[in-house]
Amino acid sequence: MSRTSPPKERADAARNRAVVLDAAATLFGQHGVDAVSMDAVAAAAGVGKGTLFRRFGDKAGLAIALLDEQERKLQDAIMFGPAPLGPGKPDDDPTPRERLRAFVDAYLDYLLAHLDLVRMSETGSPGARYRIGAYRLWHHHIRLMLAGRDDPEADAHTLLAVLAAEHVRAIATELGHTRIRRAALALVDALAC
Repeated sequence: MSRTSPPKERADAARNRAVVLDAAATLFGQHGVDAVSMDAVAAAAGVGKGTLFRRFGDKAGLAIALLDEQERKLQDAIMFGPAPLGPGKPDDDPTPRERLRAFVDAYLDYLLAHLDLVRMSETGSPGARYRIGAYRLWHHHIRLMLAGRDDPEADAHTLLAVLAAEHVRAIATELGHTRIRRAALALVDALAC
């Protein structure tokens, strides 16, 4: 699960990337992700549509790029941070259940803060959610925390299914965020017993 540094970017490409991401974040914040077209992002950023599409592919690729920094922070906290979300110090020794509960809480905080962007990144094309590197990391982490179960791989997918942005968005108005969180944590308790 090591991270490699991305290839060095040309100065003008880095500048264009920053301008595009800033314009997209502003437009998405003002109008919502679904209401903003790639044409509008290109116009607001002052770049050609070709530049935008070559760099990000589509709106889902743009969403993934916008989420990258927040996902990295969560990943770092899981891998290196204080317990119980991270492994902590050797004498902290959080249980897998404690770490999983902390992960679900932290993931839901991240998801609910960026729900429309995460949804766009996960549903941009069929199966997109499962091709995103962050999903593979979340799955790997959960699988490790459930290592004592009969089928930790399937159980990890099951837990992640209830954390899918499309699912959370669809039921949020009916259940509310508190009930969604409580149900996800109850699933953790059932899986990590």
